[in-house]
Amino acid sequence: MLRLSGTAFLAAGLVLAASTTRGDDAQVNQVLDKAIKALGGEEKLSKAHAICVKGKGKLIIDGNENDIKSEATVQGLDHYATKFEGDFGGNHIEGRSVLSEKKGWRKFGDNVMEMDDDAVKNEKRTIYLMLTPTTILPLKSKDFKVESAADETVDGKPAATLKVTGPDGKDFKISFDKESGLPVRTVAKVLGFQGDEYTQETLYKEYKDFDGIKKATKMTVKRDGEDFVLQEVTEFKAIEKAPEGTFDELK
Repeated sequence: MLRLSGTAFLAAGLVLAASTTRGDDAQVNQVLDKAIKALGGEEKLSKAHAICVKGKGKLIIDGNENDIKSEATVQGLDHYATKFEGDFGGNHIEGRSVLSEKKGWRKFGDNVMEMDDDAVKNEKRTIYLMLTPTTILPLKSKDFKVESAADETVDGKPAATLKVTGPDGKDFKISFDKESGLPVRTVAKVLGFQGDEYTQETLYKEYKDFDGIKKATKMTVKRDGEDFVLQEVTEFKAIEKAPEGTFDELK
């Protein structure tokens, strides 16, 4: 009778685990590389150290559609500046948010509030949920753990799906059209205005070329299955560095 020592069992287990990991890594890289190529290629995307996006759309609260305009600048995973304006129940509201590494601020009208630690962490999650489907490159860094997940169907088409764990230890799923390689959906747990947690699904459609980089120009955001934001991208730019003062403290 063949006998295996505990050491032999351990060695066999390690070999099996290593081969499984290598196989999964190869599958993950195949999906990511195809997406990077579809979006414009690594050389082009790697020069996009900062991105600027402008859009318009509707924010849906309690079933009411509110027209909004927004613009955002993202640089890396820890610098973010956004502003929006919209009409809510007949009232015109403007707001701004800035994140600069470990500090952040929000401004509504003339009121400025400094973000607490939890708010800063939430903004950083917002950044990577926005940035990763745009360039994919962060997912190839050591900041993210990426694993294969079961294929899914998005808008009636097969999609390769990956499970991603971010720098904060929280995960999300990102799906790619199997034919084109383009990102078509992300699903993540997010916090709402009042700190409530939702399952947020974002669908990416109607990709257009912006100076060599493809960007989805129509996004539908659902929270717990209900429409939350309908957005159309009107401008998109990838730049080397954000203008001076973009991430300064709000006053």
